[in-house]
Amino acid sequence: MQKVLLSVAVSSLLVSSLFGDDISDLKAQIDTLNKKISKLEKEQKRTKKTLAKVKSHDAHDNIKFDIDFRTSYDYISYKTPEKTYTNDALFSNRLWLGMGYNPTDEMIFKGQLAFNKAFGADTNDRGQGYDGFDWVNNEVLSDNKLKVREAYWLWMPTVGGFKTTLSVGRRPGTNGYLINLRDDDKAKSPLGHIINMEFDGLSASVKLDRYISGSYLKLCVGRGLTNARTRFDKDGLDYAKDSSKLDNMDLVGVLAKLYDDGQYSAMATYYRSFNVPGVDQTTQNLKTLGDMDGAALSVEVQGIGDMINDFLDETIVFASIAWSQTRPDSTGAMLGSTKKESGTSYWIGAQVPNLTGGKFGLEYNHGSKYWRPFTYGEDTMIGSKMATRGDAYEAYWTQPIIKKDGKNIFSMQLRYTYLDYDYTGSNGFFGDYGTPLTIAQAVANGQNPVESAQDLRVYFRYRY
Repeated sequence: MQKVLLSVAVSSLLVSSLFGDDISDLKAQIDTLNKKISKLEKEQKRTKKTLAKVKSHDAHDNIKFDIDFRTSYDYISYKTPEKTYTNDALFSNRLWLGMGYNPTDEMIFKGQLAFNKAFGADTNDRGQGYDGFDWVNNEVLSDNKLKVREAYWLWMPTVGGFKTTLSVGRRPGTNGYLINLRDDDKAKSPLGHIINMEFDGLSASVKLDRYISGSYLKLCVGRGLTNARTRFDKDGLDYAKDSSKLDNMDLVGVLAKLYDDGQYSAMATYYRSFNVPGVDQTTQNLKTLGDMDGAALSVEVQGIGDMINDFLDETIVFASIAWSQTRPDSTGAMLGSTKKESGTSYWIGAQVPNLTGGKFGLEYNHGSKYWRPFTYGEDTMIGSKMATRGDAYEAYWTQPIIKKDGKNIFSMQLRYTYLDYDYTGSNGFFGDYGTPLTIAQAVANGQNPVESAQDLRVYFRYRY
């Protein structure tokens, strides 16, 4: 019995010794593996941080470019009491080369280079020099030189719980609210009924959507002309003011998005422009004539009713009213009058879908005798339809041809614009063309005024 117990004890000691060695080795291996896993986890975290930095670098440290290239054919016609003037072979190319840089979520740079050129165009002025003004540099036909259409920074801080913006540079002042529908573009800041031209200046806005859906208030300040001598002035007065030239022309305005819930929206604006130039009828030279006010109220409905059918859901209707007023100073007349003169305009339109995935649009606007908006940059070869003192009719069909990821890569448009003038001077440059006369009065005075104008356009447009 003792021998048996002794054998069992010896065997137990031997087994314990053997398993004890294995357990110790296993523990050592596990500790080693844990250290390796911990090291790998740390390396993985470092790798993730590095990848995050790389992604952040790629997202914020590269300028993104976009291209918008359009080729157009226009047939234009002007009817006067004496004869009809036409151009049945007006071809043009327009290039917009956009760029953007977003170093942080609150700061953006935006720029756009452009040219707008008739086939075989030269650099000669064709509008008594007015087509060379800075406000329409990229909207009138010129040569093939790239010009700066937009260049500005946009800061978007949150102040006191309110989202705000501050921006300075060459701001987007064309293709604004409602006129963008015909132009097949996203709406820029201004109301297209009364402002459609390039300008240099600043804007500051604050969102008020915590109170009213989609609402915001924006202050805009711009300079249309700078009075300064040139470098190497003959009198040694480089960049000093020149009393023999036009004064600084400035504009201050307030823009308000009154409401926007995605279906119904309304916008309003009021501005005053200071030191507006015009032609002195005695000397035929440009001079500062006074100030000018403008205001507009526009409403838009995107979708008729509430999910009635696809056609009504994609239908857009809008209406807009606008007002302008001259404020001549003591040096002369504005629009042929030394008194304050007011003009009004109203504008209605609709855009509906068609079976091919395109859009049909119809628009009508009317302007009174002294109506004068700042819409010199409007995308129409026969002049601004919004500036018409009389009736303007327009119909268009915009058709996507190639789409990718829901975006129109290649599209075309057929558009017809007809302007029927009640008064002369509709497209006069600010105070130009003197007193508005009826067509009959102008004929009786021995003039040959334009009674009506039309523009038939076909374009093909590439965007990416």
